[in-house]
Amino acid sequence: MLPSITPSDTFRRRLVVTAAAIVLLLGATTAYALLSGGPDAVQPRPPIWADSPASDPVVALPESPTVLAPIASESDPEIFARLVTEALFSWDTATIATTKDLTERLIAVADPTGESSAGLRADVANYLPMPVAWAELRRYETRQSVEITTAEVPELWSTAVEQAGPGGLLPGTTAYTIHGVRHRSGIWEGKPVTSAHDVAFTVFLVCGPTYPECHLLRLSRLDAPLG
Repeated sequence: MLPSITPSDTFRRRLVVTAAAIVLLLGATTAYALLSGGPDAVQPRPPIWADSPASDPVVALPESPTVLAPIASESDPEIFARLVTEALFSWDTATIATTKDLTERLIAVADPTGESSAGLRADVANYLPMPVAWAELRRYETRQSVEITTAEVPELWSTAVEQAGPGGLLPGTTAYTIHGVRHRSGIWEGKPVTSAHDVAFTVFLVCGPTYPECHLLRLSRLDAPLG
C-alpha cells in the first residue's frame, strides 16, 4: 500500500521546489547569486568618516535601547518589498545596541514554515555591519537610511517561473528588484558628515493566495540584483 500524502506534506514539498527553483536560477547567473556564507562571510563597507578611528574604541551601550516596531502586515507585494527595504537599511547606532534586533525583525516576517529562515538569516547578516564594525560605527553616532527610487518585478523572474514549471512555485511567489540610495550620517571630529551610495538588490517573497499576508523568502546579494 502506498503511503498517504497529507496536504501539509504537499505544502512542504512545494516550498522546497520554490527554494530550489530560485537557487537554480540565481546559481546559473553569478551576477545575482544568493549568498551561502555565514555572518562572517563579508566585511561591511566602512563609512567615509571611519577611515581614521578614534583612539578609544569602547562605547557604552544605550541605557534604554529602542524597541523596534515589527514590520507591518501587508498583502501587496510591492509595498511589502518596500517595507523590507526600509527595515533592512534604516538604523541608528545611537539607539540600537546590536544588529540582533534588526535581524530578528526581518526573520519575524519570514516564511511561517521556517524552510527559508536559515538562508534568510545568512542573507540579512551580509547586509548589516558585523558586531565589531557596529561598535566602531557607534563611536561616530552613525545613522543610516534608504531612499527607494524604483521597485519592480525583474524581467528574469519570468524565467524563474518557467524553470519551476507548473505548480513548482507557491502561488503568490514573486520577486522585486529594488534600486535606491543608502544614506549615512555621523559625527567626525565634532562635525557632521554624510555619505551616499547607490544600492540594488532583489527581495524574494510569497503573498496571496498562499498566505493572506506577504512573507519574506530570501534576499539577493547586495548590488547584484536579479535583472
